Amino acid sequence: MLKDVHNSGPIEDADGHLYDPGVRAAMSAFDPDGDTLALEAAAAVRSASQAVDRLRSHGAGGRGLSSGALDVLARLAGADPAGLSIGELARAGGVSSRNVTGLVDTLEGEGLARRVPDPDDRRSVRATITPAGRSWLEDFRVPTRRAMAAVFRGFTPGELAAFRHLCLRVVANQQQLEQHLGRGGR
Repeated sequence: MLKDVHNSGPIEDADGHLYDPGVRAAMSAFDPDGDTLALEAAAAVRSASQAVDRLRSHGAGGRGLSSGALDVLARLAGADPAGLSIGELARAGGVSSRNVTGLVDTLEGEGLARRVPDPDDRRSVRATITPAGRSWLEDFRVPTRRAMAAVFRGFTPGELAAFRHLCLRVVANQQQLEQHLGRGGR
């Protein structure tokens, strides 16, 4: 009986590294020579990100905040009491100002953040976290810590540091590529 490689989930290769046979088979269409490692790594990063986002959403207790809105709220919680500008939030999150404006709109609608005048530039506004936003994050913290402990169970501190490092290298490479291509931003 043939194994269905498209629904099998990860298995170990000869070196003891996990890979997804379904992804490998799909990615082979992009490189007939079978050099699919970078493509498989990109797919694994995407799958891992989706798994973490699903856990974060579950930890939100059905309150419906997207991972982007949650990221903005967490950044506001760590910011100076004067808040952060839309541009600062966009740069920190690696997204467009337009995207952040929508996320701040969502947070304002939920009563978790608010816009305040920028004391240094009357044409600009800053976003700040509200007491309800701080309370929401506090309620979110415990289930999130449990979920992240479960998803990263068995990882050593060194492996977690290496994983973080490698993911951020991907981000840095992507940013350098955008600059090289003349896009300089999002």
